[in-house]
Amino acid sequence: LVLSPGAEPIRPPLPGITNEGIFTLRNVADTDYIKAFVNQKHVKKAVVIGAGFIGLEMAENLHDLGLDVSIIEMGNQILAPLDFPIAAIVQQHIREKGVNLLLSSAVTGFEKHNNQLKVLLKSGEALDADVVIMSIGVKPDTRLAVHAGISLGAAKGIWVNEFLQTSNPDIYAVGDAIEFTNPITNQSMNTYLAGPANKQGRICADNIVLGNKKKYNGAINTAIVKVFDMTVAIAGTASKNLSNANIEHLVSTTHNGSHAGYYPGAKQMSIQIAFSPIDGQLLSAQIAGFDGVDKRIDILSSAIKRKSTIYELLEFEHAYAPPFSSAKDPVNIAAFVAENILLKKHKIYYWNNIENITETDILLDVRTISEFEAGHIPNALNIPLDSIRERINELDKNQNIYIYCLGGQRGYLAQQILKQHGFNTENLSGGYQLWKNCTNEIAESNNLAMKTNQMDII
Repeated sequence: LVLSPGAEPIRPPLPGITNEGIFTLRNVADTDYIKAFVNQKHVKKAVVIGAGFIGLEMAENLHDLGLDVSIIEMGNQILAPLDFPIAAIVQQHIREKGVNLLLSSAVTGFEKHNNQLKVLLKSGEALDADVVIMSIGVKPDTRLAVHAGISLGAAKGIWVNEFLQTSNPDIYAVGDAIEFTNPITNQSMNTYLAGPANKQGRICADNIVLGNKKKYNGAINTAIVKVFDMTVAIAGTASKNLSNANIEHLVSTTHNGSHAGYYPGAKQMSIQIAFSPIDGQLLSAQIAGFDGVDKRIDILSSAIKRKSTIYELLEFEHAYAPPFSSAKDPVNIAAFVAENILLKKHKIYYWNNIENITETDILLDVRTISEFEAGHIPNALNIPLDSIRERINELDKNQNIYIYCLGGQRGYLAQQILKQHGFNTENLSGGYQLWKNCTNEIAESNNLAMKTNQMDII
């Protein structure tokens, strides 16, 4: 027997959740039903609860239909598998599209007045809606397995061994309902992705017919989603989850064009990688961009799955022509920067370390004067890269110098010049643009928290 019951949408017992116009989405039939409802009821306002992959796809499609869309997410960011800096880039894009994105917000119930739904928030606010999409996640459908006395695992999925057998050796299980050992953290995990499920099906079939010959080696949860004009993708284990698993790692963020800058249409992509400080093993990759994200995440995913290192990616040989890439692909660049970090050539700090810089340190902006005047990190001194050598006497070798530029490259060059003159320097990973995305999103959250506090006082 093979169990493949999949997962089911989480539908919490909130007051009013059975009202007409509140939907969950799990299959094509659900999609058709929602679309028919939107067309027949002349819907104008939509609220999507949950900012995971499905929630964001629904928000985009409802927005494309001309609806006024709000997204409500209980967490402090969209797409929980991502680290905050990459999520922040995508959140800024969502806001630019006119979508009302409410983070750190919880729904307490629903009311209906004169055919108008009201989505009630813990803050005391209420959002008007004609249609509501519940997209707060799924859970393994283990009901049949539990009734049959089959064991569940630590992650509340159906436990299987390496051959996809359950605790009853005559019963196998595959798909969203099972759990397995994460090949990076060695912790039990679920995955709700079609790719791993299909591969499990083939392995399971071979093991049933041929005897237990093939082992399932787990999944690293490689995933991708289109969010309006952007694409965001992930493979491996996010830095925050590596930290929770006590796995030592380093993080680096780089920004590059999707293809050669002198060929029309190049778009920026941001790549964050996490890797071992011991041997350079690649542990995760996250990309946000507009073009070429899919092929880069597939390259990085392959390296992660094979437990390969950033050193392989240094020499990764890609197909190059100006419409498709650069002579040094963004994957190569990410590896070059990682190698420089490992070899201590490039000492970095992160966007959330800036608050730790003291008055006895120097925060040095090496962008042009016009860039600096258009916006800069508070308390920064501006000495453009091209002026570093002739203005080096303005800097004190007894002070720690924290450098930044727009994306990181000019900061690295300035760092090398200053190092050669005996200065102690660190360069901002991801540069000013990453800092700005992150701090803008924190400001949005603080504004929402302020509104919530005001509602509590009232």
